[in-house]
This record gives sequence, structure tokens and C-alpha cells, in this order.
Amino acid sequence: MDESGGSGQPRSGTDEPAEHHAAPVAPDAPSATPADGRPAQATEGEDGGGATEDDGRDTSHGAGPEATPADGPEDRNSAEGHATADGRPSAHDHPAGDRTTDGHASHAPGHERTLAHSGSTRTRPPRRPESPRGGLLMGRPFGVPVYVAPSWFLVAALITWVFGGQLDRVLPELGAARYLVSLFFAVAFYASVLVHELAHTVAALRFKLPVRRIQLQFFGGVSEIEKEAETPGREFVLAFVGPLLSLVLAGLFYVAMQPVEPGTVPGVLLAGLMVSNLIVAVFNLLPGLPLDGGRMLRAVVWKITGRPMAGTVAAAWVGRALAVSVLIGLPLLTQSGALGSTAEDSVGMDTVTDALLAAILAAIIWTGAGNSLRMARLREHLPELRARNLTRRAVPVETDTPLSEALRRANAAGARALVVVDPDGNPLSLVREAAIVGVPEHRRPWVAVSGLAQDLTDGMRVSAELAGEDLLDVLRATPATEYLVVEETGEIYGVLSAADVERAFVKAMARPS
Repeated sequence: MDESGGSGQPRSGTDEPAEHHAAPVAPDAPSATPADGRPAQATEGEDGGGATEDDGRDTSHGAGPEATPADGPEDRNSAEGHATADGRPSAHDHPAGDRTTDGHASHAPGHERTLAHSGSTRTRPPRRPESPRGGLLMGRPFGVPVYVAPSWFLVAALITWVFGGQLDRVLPELGAARYLVSLFFAVAFYASVLVHELAHTVAALRFKLPVRRIQLQFFGGVSEIEKEAETPGREFVLAFVGPLLSLVLAGLFYVAMQPVEPGTVPGVLLAGLMVSNLIVAVFNLLPGLPLDGGRMLRAVVWKITGRPMAGTVAAAWVGRALAVSVLIGLPLLTQSGALGSTAEDSVGMDTVTDALLAAILAAIIWTGAGNSLRMARLREHLPELRARNLTRRAVPVETDTPLSEALRRANAAGARALVVVDPDGNPLSLVREAAIVGVPEHRRPWVAVSGLAQDLTDGMRVSAELAGEDLLDVLRATPATEYLVVEETGEIYGVLSAADVERAFVKAMARPS
């Protein structure tokens, strides 16, 4: 998801995908798949000798060669004799329930492991993104919720105090009322920031990019845009409209200031708003991520090279250099008087405050640049997550089938999942793998599969064609440990484990771009 940071630049943020880095889960040893080349359901009447599991999933627990399994989603095509290069079954695949040519599931020595002993007892679905409780909801312009974060009240108090000290020197006759004027300035300034953010929002909606929310916080505002622009031209426009609106506001305040007497409350307020909007515009035009200027630089490099990742890398490193420059340069400029005043005259800030402000700004810029790199890397690898490649082969069983019999059928068919169906073969629920492992072997003949199953909801039915961000969005919308994967025709394709998706996600992120 793109977000707008500082005072309103679309930046890489939602660190939401990072939520998929779950605690390590005990891996399952993948084996060769049945000769039909797909994790389709097997018929209930199949029989055969000890078949191995068939999930072809990623079992990586982290970065590094030692964490890479012998096979995974990217290796399914080599293991599945009839799979095409993109992971889909070819025209030679057998329909759901077909056997291999000898009536038995294929066998891979050294990888034998039954469904009952798969060991995945700590599976959990990708966590749903936190609900957008960004603070106090102020309204929904253009249908986008606007929140005021708790940190805004801190910065509003700081602005009130600092600007009040400035007013005491310019308009000493105000007395304590100067703080009321200062509070009005703080609110008006953040109203200008909101206009900046709304410019990004309107541009995003114009390009049909969903906007999750706008949040006003400590250092400006954030417009959370859930998808990236499709072209560098749109990326440039999306980033530029924010500073452009801030420049327009500065111009409007300048025009409004002309007929007003300088030494009055309206004159001081208009001058302060003009200068503050000018600063917001200039600061956001600096060419480094996560600022608007960094997004514009990214768009330019993207246009030249044809690679969005190249633009992100260039703009992110410029952003990091900018962070170092702010950390060192801002205190020096303030103390030298290059900004028009010395530390003693500059809105009451002393040398320590200057250094602290510079450190906070530098940290925000540096962190934002790093987040932009991570999000770009994530988007580059997301298409590798394909529901069809990660799906486990499943066997259908009826409600009253004993667990021991269901496991026998699954192992005979080389399946790694159980789907409870009605007498007509319609899926009703999914047997939870963790529940299977929790049943002692001597009790399994007396335990019906229905007692271990989770009822299917609409959100637990996943299309086999889903991949990348679309797949993750569907899983986040309905948290579960297993999902039923179906073809476009409604035919059962298999079962998708959330743990398999998490491991594939972690492994994809560990690979270099």
C-alpha cells in the first residue's frame, strides 16, 4: 500500500505485509506429487499403498540457503510431470479423483509422512490488517475517512506554545490571549496539511487507486493509498499535486495578506500560514523518499529505465542521504543564522531543541526510505505467490467418516487435506490439520471427521487463479488456517494452508531482487 508521509507524499508504508512474518512453523517434507500433476481431490474409494504427502509447499523458515527446502512452490513444475511453466495443470491433467496409472499415488523415497503426522500444529493465517483506528474520526471527504492521531494534540500544543512566544514579541498587548490565537494558527496550519493530503487523495481516486484513510499526525499527514500507480506519469502526477496545492495555498495567503495591516492579529496569522505552507511545499519537493519529491524522482528514473524498482532504489538512497544532511545541516543552519535568525530568536528553540528536531526529521526520512525499499521488494516478489501452486491435494470424506478411515484414504491418495462433503459431493467444511494431530491414534477410529472440521464460509472459498496481492487480500479478509480452493467451474481443486502461504511469503522476501 502506498502512503503519503510527512506532509503528504505517497510513500511505501503499510508495513502490513510484514505481518506475514509469523513465528516459525514446523515444516513438512514435500514429496513428489501424483502423476496427475495437480492437487485435486481424490475419489473416496481409492486404495493403495502408503502414499506420501503432496503439497509442494514452501517450508522455508527464514533467509539463507540452509532454510531453503529441496522443493517448494517454484519447484512444483519440475516435480509435477504435467504442469505447465506457470504452475497450471496442462491439458493432460486428470480430473479431480483420477488415479495415477497404476492406481496408486506416486511415491518419493525419503519423504514419507502421513497427514496425521505432518507436524503443522502451530499454523495460523496471515493476520488481518489492523482496523484503521487512526485516532479521532473527523469526517469522510470523497468517502475517505480522515483521522486525527493522538500525536497531533501534542504537536498542536507545541505549536501553540512556540507561536505564542512569537506573538508575545510581535503583539505584546494580547497577553494570555496570544495562546488562543496560536491555537487557531495550529488548527489552520493542519487544515492546510489536510488540503495537501486531499490533493493526493483526489488524484488517486481519479486514477482508480483505493485510498484507505487520511491521518493527521505529529509531522504532517499521511494518505494511505492501497495500490501503486500503474505508470510513471501517473506516479509523478500523484506525488506532485500535494506540493502544488501547498504552493497554491501559500500564494492565496500572500494575496489575502496584502490589504491587511502587518502588525495586527490577521496579518500575523496570514503571514504565518503563508510561510508554513511554503515550507511544507519546499520540504516535500526534496528529491528523496519518502517525500513527494522522492516519488517524483522515482517516476523519472522509472520512465528512463523502464523499471520501477530502479526508481525506488535511486530515490530511497537519495532519501537516506537527505536524512543525513538534515541531521547535520539543520542545526548548523539554525545556529549560523542562515534561516533568518539565531537559535535564541528562532521561535524560542535552543540548540538542544534544534538537534532533537533534526534527529526526529532525519529518522523519519531514513525510516521512510527503508520502508519504500522493502515495499518495492515485496511487490516485486508478490506475483510468485499463486494459490494454484501452493494448494494441497485434498480427499473428500462424508460427515460420519471415522478419522482413521479418512486418513487412510488421504494417505492412499497422496493427499494432505480432508474436505467434508455431503452425499452429493458438495463441500461443507474443512478438517483442521491441527485438530487431527491433537487426536491420539488409538481414538481415531471412534472420532468422526465432522467433529474436527471448520464450517466453510464464502470467504474461505478461494479461486485457484488468485495470486500475489489479490490472494493476500482475500486471506486477510477472512482469517482461517485452511481455505478451500476451487476452479472457476466450482470444482474442488484442493486446500490452501495459511501456513504454506506464510512460508512462501517469507522465502520470497528472502530472495534478492
